[in-house]
Amino acid sequence: MTVQRSLSPSRAADFKTCPLLYRFRAIDRLPERPTLEQVRGTLVHAALERLFDLPAAQRTLPSARDLLPGALDRLCAADPEIAALVGREAGGASDLLASAGDLLAAYFTLEDPSRLNPAARECLVEATVADGLLLHGYVDRLDVAPSGDLRVVDYKTGGAPREAFEARALFQLKFYALILWRTRGVVPRALRLLYLKNNAEICDFSPEADDLARFERTLVALRSAIDRATSTGDFRPSPSRLCDWCAHRDRCPSHGGQPPPLPTGQADALPADRAGR
Repeated sequence: MTVQRSLSPSRAADFKTCPLLYRFRAIDRLPERPTLEQVRGTLVHAALERLFDLPAAQRTLPSARDLLPGALDRLCAADPEIAALVGREAGGASDLLASAGDLLAAYFTLEDPSRLNPAARECLVEATVADGLLLHGYVDRLDVAPSGDLRVVDYKTGGAPREAFEARALFQLKFYALILWRTRGVVPRALRLLYLKNNAEICDFSPEADDLARFERTLVALRSAIDRATSTGDFRPSPSRLCDWCAHRDRCPSHGGQPPPLPTGQADALPADRAGR
C-alpha cells in the first residue's frame, strides 16, 4: 500500500531546526517527559477554546479561570506522567492553576472575547499541494470577517528564546495560511500571534500569494530532504541555543551522546506524519 507523503508544521520545523531531532521524534518516536511549561500551555489553550462555548456576556476572566481546574483534571486522568509531575511540584495544582490564570489575565489585556465570534477553534486543516504532498495541522483559532477575510490566530505561552520562538511561530502560521489558500482560494488577511507570557503583546503579519507560493516550494523541497535522509539514515545534528531545551540532548553526538540504532521498518510509517502539531 502506498502511503501519501505528508508534513505537519511541527515535524517540518523539527527538521529545519535539527534533522536529528526530527529523527528522534518522528522515526525513533522517543518519549519526552512533559514539562510544567507544556502542561500550563495546554491548560491555557483548553480554557481559551472552551471560553468561546459560553455566551458572549459570560466570556470574562473569572469564567476563563473557572475552566482551568476541569482542564487539569482531564489532563491528569488521561496521562499519569502529567499527574505525577503536578503532584511532585511543591505548590501542586494550585500554583500551576494560578500561573495559568495569570496567562489568561494577559490574554484579556489583548482581546475582548465577548466581541469575537470565531469560525473555528482547534481545527484540523489539510491540503494537498505540489508533488502530491499533504499538509496538515491544527489551528488554534480561525476568524472569518463578514467580508470573507480570514485571520489565523495562534496563542503563545511558552518560554523559548524569543527570536527562535517567533521564527518557528511564523513558520507555523505561514504553513496554515498556505493550507487555507489552497483549500479556500483566499489568502488570509492576517496571521496573528498572541504572546501571553511576560509582556503580553499582539504581532500581526500579512502574507501575500507570491510569498505563500514560494513557501509551498520550500515545503516540497523540505519533504524531499526528509525523504532522502530517511532513505540513507543520515540525520545530522544541528547544534544551536535550542539544544539547552532539547529532551534528547544526552543522545546527541554534538553533546557527547550516542543515538540509538535507527529503527527498521519505520520509513513506511514516516510519511503519514500525523502526530505532530
